[in-house]
Amino acid sequence: MHHNHSPNRILVEACVDTLASAMAAQSGGASRVELCHALSEGGLTPSAGIIAKARALITIDLFVMIRPRTGNFVYSDDDFSSMLLDIATAKQLGADGIVSGVLNTDYSVDVSRTTQLVEAARPLPVTFHRAFDLTPDPLNALEDIVNCGCTRILTSGQQTTATEGKELILKLVQQAATRIIIMPGCGVNEQNVRSLIKATMAGEVHLSGRKQLTPMQNNIRTMIGETSFQKMFETDSVVISRVLQEANSIIQGNN
Repeated sequence: MHHNHSPNRILVEACVDTLASAMAAQSGGASRVELCHALSEGGLTPSAGIIAKARALITIDLFVMIRPRTGNFVYSDDDFSSMLLDIATAKQLGADGIVSGVLNTDYSVDVSRTTQLVEAARPLPVTFHRAFDLTPDPLNALEDIVNCGCTRILTSGQQTTATEGKELILKLVQQAATRIIIMPGCGVNEQNVRSLIKATMAGEVHLSGRKQLTPMQNNIRTMIGETSFQKMFETDSVVISRVLQEANSIIQGNN
């Protein structure tokens, strides 16, 4: 397992909800794609067709979000069994990893169910997603997630952005040591990625690197006016490559 500390190079994971974004992430130099449906809703399980097509289009790691509905991460038995079915589907379709997580009614980590997700995903690694940021005791939640067998945790340090959460992220990185990877995400961009990595010692970062398409690119008649269904965002390969450049300039130089 690789370490959080002083990696040879910082890895970028791009969260994407379209095939064009997945391809842009790859061409920008991302090491991994987190494939979701509806990033506007915080990311849900993508369809089998989208997973299969993404797998055909990209060679970098393809991690698949398993989240059956919006709202909280406290799931009924039916919700949970659908998640296990979705994991089986993602594996069959060539996913390289799974992104998921389950909480108890008090928002602590549901160790039993998260462990079942990890077992269902085997041999694929499992990232515990930002449900982590809702847990009342993050340092305890970290231990629970390690015990579940997850490989990494995606977190904003329980703040609106990873930059605001950087003190907690550093604590998590230190407590995790080499046992699990702590991956900051939320609001990461080329302006803040260097200071975020310096402040947290993280070896990986997570971002969408998206730009809003103009109505012309989006192909929607502008006279209708901007309703939400007309707003289209795609990952921009230039943004991804700039973030990578910025992040890795720390390692080459020491400024």
